[in-house]
Amino acid sequence: MAASSGVVVAVVAVVAVMMAVAVAAGEISDDGGDQPSPSPSPSASCARRPVVFAFGDSNTDTGGIAAGMGYYFPLPEGRAFFRRATGRLCDGRLVIDHLCESLNMSYLSPYLEPLGTDFTNGANFAISGAATAPRNAAFSLHIQVQQFIHFKQRSLELASRGEAVPVDADGFRNALYLIDIGQNDLSAAFSAGGLPYDDVVRQSLYYNGAKNLWIHGTGPLGCLPQKLAVPRADDGDLDPSGCLKTLNAGAYEFNSQLSSICDQLSSQLRGATIVFTDILAIKYDLIANHSSYGFEEPLMACCGHGGPPYNYDFNVSCLGAGYRVCEDGSKFVSWDGVHYTDAANAVVAGKILSADYSRPKLPFSYFCSA
Repeated sequence: MAASSGVVVAVVAVVAVMMAVAVAAGEISDDGGDQPSPSPSPSASCARRPVVFAFGDSNTDTGGIAAGMGYYFPLPEGRAFFRRATGRLCDGRLVIDHLCESLNMSYLSPYLEPLGTDFTNGANFAISGAATAPRNAAFSLHIQVQQFIHFKQRSLELASRGEAVPVDADGFRNALYLIDIGQNDLSAAFSAGGLPYDDVVRQSLYYNGAKNLWIHGTGPLGCLPQKLAVPRADDGDLDPSGCLKTLNAGAYEFNSQLSSICDQLSSQLRGATIVFTDILAIKYDLIANHSSYGFEEPLMACCGHGGPPYNYDFNVSCLGAGYRVCEDGSKFVSWDGVHYTDAANAVVAGKILSADYSRPKLPFSYFCSA
C-alpha cells in the first residue's frame, strides 16, 4: 500500500515526540480548567493531587484552537453538557474530560487560553488539526512539547524566586503525560509523508523528567462518516460493520508499530512507565456493537448535512450554512462526522479506565496513587 511508508513515518514521529515529552517532563505541575467542577468519582484513588499534561489533536483539544486562532464554536457545540461554547469540537465532554472526572480533578485548561485558566491540575497543549509532521508546523506535536518545556522552565524559574506556581518540581516529576495524536497523520499518509522525530520524544520529554506516559493509539479512520462520505465505485471495501477496510488497515498498522515502539521504549527508558491503550479496538467495538451500548446511529453524523446514510457534506460542515443537527445526540456515535459525541466519549473513557485495552494493565490513577 502506498500509504504504508507514510504510516511508518507518522509512528516514528509520534515516538520521537514521546521521547521529547519524557525528556522535557522532568518535573511537572498541576493545572485545572474553568469549566464546571466535575462530580466526585468513586474510581478516584489518588494519594496526592493529580497532575496531567495532555498533547494531541482535536480529540483532546479543550479550547486551544479557539484561544490560539480566535475561532468560535457556538451552540450546538457543547449543548449536551456545558450548554455553552467551550472550544471543544463536540456536543459535550471529550475523552480527556471524562478521564479527569475519574480522578476527581478539574478539567484541563488550554495552555494558550489567557483568561480564567487554572493550571493546578496540569495543562492541555492539544490543538485541533495538529499532527506529528511536519515537525515545525504550527501546533505540531513537537511544538506542543516545546511549549510544555517553556511552561515547565518558567514555572521552576518563578518557584526559585519564591513565587507561587501552580505546579512545582514534584508535580512535574510525578505528573502523567498523555499523548493522543495520529489521526491527522494517518489521513495524510495516504497522500504524503512527514518528518520522523523519534529522538524528539526521547530527548524532550524523558530527558526532561517525564516518567509516566500514557499513549493512545489512533481510532478506526475507516469508520468516520467523513471518510465514508467520499464517493466510491462500489461497496467492496466495506467490512461487515460498514467501515472502510483499507483505511482501518492503515490504522491497525499505525497502532501495531506504535505499540511495538512503546514496548521498546519501556525497556530502554529506565524508571519510566509507558502505557499503550488500543483506542482502535475500543472504538471499533463501540461501532460494531453500538446497539448494546444504547446507540442507534454508529456511522451517521448528528450534526451535518445531507441526511442518511452519513449526514456528511464536504461543502456544508457542522455549523456551516444549512447544517442540521439531530435532536438526541446520545443516540449517535459521531457528532460531526469526525469527532465523537459526549455519550460515545463516555463509553470510550470507561473502557480506558477498565485497563482491559491497555498494556501494561494499570489503573489510570496509578501515577498519583503511589
